[in-house]
Amino acid sequence: MDATPELKLYNTLTREKSVFSPIDPDNVRMYVCGPTVYDFAHIGNARPAIVFDVLFRLLRHIYGADHVTYARNITDVDDKINARALRDHPGLPLNDAIRAVTEKTETQFHADVAELGCLEPSFEPRATDNIEEMTEIIEKLIGNGHAYVASGEVLFDTKSMADYGQLSKRPLDEQQAGARIAVDAHKKNPGDFVLWKLSSHNEPGWESPWGRGRPGWHIECSAMSKRYLGDVFDIHGGGLDLIFPHHENEIAQSRCAHGTEVMANVWMHNGFLQVEGRKMSKSEGNFVTIYDLLHTEVFGGRMWPGEVLRLAMLMTHYREPIDFSIKRLEEAERLLAKWPAAEAGDATPDETVLNALADDLNTVAAVQALHALAQAAHADPTVRAVFAATADLLGLLPKKMEIDEAVASAIDALVAMRLEMLKAKNFTEADKIRDELTAKGIQLKDGKDAVTGERVTTWEVKR
Repeated sequence: MDATPELKLYNTLTREKSVFSPIDPDNVRMYVCGPTVYDFAHIGNARPAIVFDVLFRLLRHIYGADHVTYARNITDVDDKINARALRDHPGLPLNDAIRAVTEKTETQFHADVAELGCLEPSFEPRATDNIEEMTEIIEKLIGNGHAYVASGEVLFDTKSMADYGQLSKRPLDEQQAGARIAVDAHKKNPGDFVLWKLSSHNEPGWESPWGRGRPGWHIECSAMSKRYLGDVFDIHGGGLDLIFPHHENEIAQSRCAHGTEVMANVWMHNGFLQVEGRKMSKSEGNFVTIYDLLHTEVFGGRMWPGEVLRLAMLMTHYREPIDFSIKRLEEAERLLAKWPAAEAGDATPDETVLNALADDLNTVAAVQALHALAQAAHADPTVRAVFAATADLLGLLPKKMEIDEAVASAIDALVAMRLEMLKAKNFTEADKIRDELTAKGIQLKDGKDAVTGERVTTWEVKR
C-alpha cells in the first residue's frame, strides 16, 4: 500500500472538515444515492457519479482495491415507473413489468457513466429486489414506537426521535413530509413521512403486513444500505438537494430501527449544477442528458467526449455550485489536447495530486498539478509513467484511439469533408470537424501539395 497523506473530508453532519477514520480499514464502506431509472440520466446526475467515483478511486488507492465496498442503488420503485409498468405490461408480475420498463434507461445509464470514466460500484442494488428488507425495517419501527399505522398506511413519527433534523439543522416545526408519492392528511405531526402507502385495486403494489402497497422513497435506501453495508457504515454521499428530506429521513429510519447513534459517520454532498448560468429545467429549454452530450449535437452543435465532460466537472470543487457551459467544455478539451498519450503501469501517483485529493477532494488543485505533470512528461519521458498513474487515479488517463480500417476510412472521410468546407470558406464547420477529431486524439496537419500547390491534410493519432 503506497504512502499517502492523511485524508480529510467535509462532513455535512458536523459542518466541518476532519480526518477520515474508517470503522474497519479492511472494509471501508460507502453508499451513494443512484438514479431513478424513469428516464435517461441528465447531466446533473453525472456530477455525483463522477465525484464519488473519484473518492472510490482514492479510497482504493489508500486502503487497497479489495478493501473498499461501494454501493450505489438503482431506484426503480417510483409511482411514474409503477404506472407505466401496469399500463404497458399488465400481464407480467410487477417486478418483471418494472424491469421491462426500466431496462433501457438503466442500460443507458451504465453506458453513460462508463463513458464518463466511472468504475462500476461493488454493488448496485435495485429497490424492487429489496421490498422484503424494507418491510422488515418498517416492522421494527412500528414495534419500537417510531412508526404508526393510519388509514392503512405506515408513517414515521418524527416527534418520537429527540434529535430528528440534525443533518439539515431545520427545526421540526419547519419540516415538511417529502416523498415521491402523495401523502394524505392523517398524520400525527406535519413532518411525519410515509414508510408504506396502500395501493388501490388499479395501482401496482406488493404484499405486506399492512396490505398491498408500495414503499415510500426514503425507506428504500435505508434497506439497501443496511443489506450491503450494515447498520452503520463510513460514508454516505449524494447531491445537496437530497439533504432534506431524503437523507434526513434515511437517518431517522435507520437509527431508530437499529438503535444506533449514526447511520453513516460521514455525510458528503456535491453542489448544485446550472447550465449556461441558469437552473436546468425542461421549461427553460436547457435540460440536457448525458446521452445528449455524448451522442448528439444539441449542446454547442457537436458531440462531447466523456473525458471532456469528466474533466469539466472536476475543474470545480465538488461542494461548490458548477456552471456547466460550452465555454467550460472547450476549456477542458483544450487542456486534454495538451496531455501526452500514456499507458497505466505500476508507478506511484504524484504526491502533489494526492495531497490535493486528500484535502476534501480538491480536484481543482489536483487538475492543475496534473496539467503541470503532463507538460513535464512531454519534456521528460521518465515522468510519463507517473503522469499515467496520476491521470488514471482521477479517471482521466487519455485513451488511445483504436484504429482499424473502418475507423481510418471514417477519419479520411471527415478530413475530406473538412477540405471541402475550407474551399467553400465555411470555416465554422471546418473548425468543428477539426475540434471533434482533436477531442478523439486525432491531430490534423495542413500543408500544400508540392506539385499542384493545393491544400492537403494528413492526420496522426496523438493519444
